[in-house]
Amino acid sequence: MTSSHTAAESTADPTDSAGLDRLCINTIRTLSIDAVQAAKSGHPGTPMALAPAAYTLWQYFLRYDPEDPRWPDRDRFVLSNGHASMLLYSLLHLTGVKAANQSYEQVGQGRLAVTLDDIRNFRQAGSRCPGHPEYGWTSGVEATTGPLGQGVAMSVGMAAAGRWLGATYNRPGFELFDYNVWVMCGDGDMMEGVGSEAASLAGHLRLSNLCWIYDNNRISIEGSTDVTFTEDVAARFQAYDWNVTRVADANDGDMLAHAYETFLATEDRPTLIIVDSHIGYGAPHRQDTKEAHGEPLGADEAKLAKDFYGWDPDAQFLIPNGVREHFQAHLGRRGAGEHEKWNDLVQSYQKAFPDAGLQVGCLPQHTLPAEWDKDLPVFPADPKGVAGRDASAKAQNAIARRVPWLLGGSADLWPSTKTLLTFEGAADFEPPAYGGSYAGRNFHFGVREHAMCAFVNGMALSGLRPYGSSFLVFSDYCRGSLRISALMEVPSIFIWTHDSINLGEDGPTHQPIEHLASLRAMPGMIVLRPADANEVVESWRVIMGIKDRPVCLVLSRQALPTFDRSTTAPANGVARGGYILADAPSGKPDVLLLATGSEVHLCLAAREQLAAEGIAARVVSLPSWELFDEQPEEYRDSVLPPDIEARVSIEAASTFGWAKFTGPKGAILGMRSFGLSAPMKVVAEHFGFEPEHVVAAARQQVAAAHTRERRVVE
Repeated sequence: MTSSHTAAESTADPTDSAGLDRLCINTIRTLSIDAVQAAKSGHPGTPMALAPAAYTLWQYFLRYDPEDPRWPDRDRFVLSNGHASMLLYSLLHLTGVKAANQSYEQVGQGRLAVTLDDIRNFRQAGSRCPGHPEYGWTSGVEATTGPLGQGVAMSVGMAAAGRWLGATYNRPGFELFDYNVWVMCGDGDMMEGVGSEAASLAGHLRLSNLCWIYDNNRISIEGSTDVTFTEDVAARFQAYDWNVTRVADANDGDMLAHAYETFLATEDRPTLIIVDSHIGYGAPHRQDTKEAHGEPLGADEAKLAKDFYGWDPDAQFLIPNGVREHFQAHLGRRGAGEHEKWNDLVQSYQKAFPDAGLQVGCLPQHTLPAEWDKDLPVFPADPKGVAGRDASAKAQNAIARRVPWLLGGSADLWPSTKTLLTFEGAADFEPPAYGGSYAGRNFHFGVREHAMCAFVNGMALSGLRPYGSSFLVFSDYCRGSLRISALMEVPSIFIWTHDSINLGEDGPTHQPIEHLASLRAMPGMIVLRPADANEVVESWRVIMGIKDRPVCLVLSRQALPTFDRSTTAPANGVARGGYILADAPSGKPDVLLLATGSEVHLCLAAREQLAAEGIAARVVSLPSWELFDEQPEEYRDSVLPPDIEARVSIEAASTFGWAKFTGPKGAILGMRSFGLSAPMKVVAEHFGFEPEHVVAAARQQVAAAHTRERRVVE
């Protein structure tokens, strides 16, 4: 291995464009080397390999304004192989990307999104350069990545959002939304199943604004990918109906530019660019080794690599004169000009199309149109009732008529989840090549649960209010995407039906047990399990007001009695997560009956039986533990008085977590095994989900409480 240039090139002639290109590329490489070395932790090899590909894209092709990284019509750049985070941080610093908050407002009076001090403190507390890119923490990071496959999968949702925005709001002469989504990814993204699901869906949808740049370096943590990954990736993506092109040398700027131009000229399908690279390029003893993937080079090897680049081997975090200016002369100038034209276009658009213009203004802020909830249904009392999924369908359609950017679908299950938008004009999101329209509101994800949830996250990152749906038990397939949504704090909506063993004959494989507890354990995730049709409606009211967290709406398959709200509390208590649905006549109950969802009506029936026995019971509906936990202590204590130890909870799911509400002495009725394949009524009887079991547990609780009181007196 020999150096093609000399140490003198750490400064360059400002008139020598090729020399400046090379200088910028090597600045990206050396900043990445130095940051990982200083942290004694990280992944230097991929930034060293991909610096030319990333530089060529950002400097000459990306539609992006560093002064405003939240500009709605910017191109998106997603680093799906998030372990290469220093590649992105170097770009954000060198291009001068400014800090902005998630409300699309500049912050810090022009503060850089990534300062040189942030890079020096890579992977340290407080730095804007964490180990993997984090959306919302570092401006310019379009999505949280690191778990491989997530970035590529979210990018499909971003590209679909771009197509929907363009089809919905563009008018002749007013191309408001026409951005592209560029993704860098690696072998791990190609291996992960969610990436394959997403690629298949993107090919079907013919998302020609989507480009994946695949770093084919043939190295993973365990060594050469020859031990695990020998398929023909190009043939696979051609079978997915992608356009596939190849760059045989990651350092060939002309070939990279040609590949990017090929993508921009492709109008009928997404593009995969396979870039053959050398991980750890330039490090004489680490290039093409697994050690270059996840370890610092070491001081001696870092010096040798810098020498190969023509760099001062002893320099640390060096940014030569002319580098920032060169980025500004190309990316900066181009982005500022395009952004200014777009702002002028929006102003003219809002005058010409005031209604649509108002909607365009709402999108970035996640604000809602006036009277968005005007048509929400109110359900009359009915002992037979309505299934949660059916009540949700009515509420969802009522909202979607007035909120055009509420859209989504299911993983091949809308006839069961009832999530299809049925009003006139809703239509399906399908490519025009198949006779469809990208303005459709109904998305068909196929049997691809994990990709569906990542897709939803990508649309949420684009300013829409998307939802995906499936059976609750299949949330297992989506765990990675659900967690990323909570980590990013985006308002994705996940609708889960068939919420308990009450789905009956499908049996244990389809009956969720631990799933509610699992979702509740996830920081930042709101879980709502409403008890009747009106609680479902109020749940939707809560959902639409949330801007900074994902929500899981958990619904029943079977009909649930609709409570008589003239004798119980109004359903708007859902907004507080938990509320007193029906109280003891005196307001001083002997026992508290706590439940969510389909088990709340069992508590109401038990309350009547207990009253006949002279036992005063309070029924508390707890549709959202997370929202209830956020209430002031005074309110929580008013619902669950600390001095009342006699408590019974009931939920047709795992008992895990209920002790926080029942206390150590309370009774917890729930599932401690998997389910049973039988008709719903038989299953409920088998596992004791009947009012009689609640009554028996309540009697025992009251008796035990009286015994404890007598002992205290004695």
